[in-house]
Amino acid sequence: MNLFLLQIADTARRLADSTQAALGASPAPKMNLIDLLMQGGVLMIPLALLFVLAVYFFFERFIAINKAGKIDANFMSIIRDHILSGNVSAARSLAKNTNNPVARMIDKGIQRIGKPIDAIEKSMENVGKLEMYKMERNLSVLSLISGVAPMFGFLGTIVGMVQLFFGISSTGEYTLSTIASGIYVKMITSATGLIIGLLAYVGHSFLNAQIDKTVNKMEAASAEFIDTLQEPTR
Repeated sequence: MNLFLLQIADTARRLADSTQAALGASPAPKMNLIDLLMQGGVLMIPLALLFVLAVYFFFERFIAINKAGKIDANFMSIIRDHILSGNVSAARSLAKNTNNPVARMIDKGIQRIGKPIDAIEKSMENVGKLEMYKMERNLSVLSLISGVAPMFGFLGTIVGMVQLFFGISSTGEYTLSTIASGIYVKMITSATGLIIGLLAYVGHSFLNAQIDKTVNKMEAASAEFIDTLQEPTR
């Protein structure tokens, strides 16, 4: 019984000593994000450039698409009233002085009044395609960045790993701490590239969704305009 108590006391003493040593040990060094990114190597420069381009083109396209999607709720009602009352010039003036894709498409339709419905629809469809092209301009840059950025990141990691193992083979130093510190530094480019690619992909998908909303408004306005032309004038 006494031997058992002595073993318990010895175990408790060792546990206390190890706890005290752990508490007295120096805290783990904190990593500064900027310093960590700087250790990524030369390929962090093109990654930074890709990030700046992604941010610029996202906000440039977001502002343009958001502006194109702002349509007065009463616009088509006013156009319809003018056309049904026979005041085509007033409808044309309203459409011409309104700066958005729907108005430009309706303006083209008003210019073709008197021609067959198929010809009017075709003209409006052509204008709609041009407006879509304007909204989608530069979106391909975001798509390109979402694919290229992770590749740059992986390339940086591969180059770094080659340098690490070349150094190990040259010096013969292959301690666990040396390998671990080298690997986490070389993984910085991969993580950065993946984050930039993910942000560019999300931005590209978001802007495409906004374009789809505007296109739906254009299609609804086109259908309403064609229906108005087929109604009898007042």
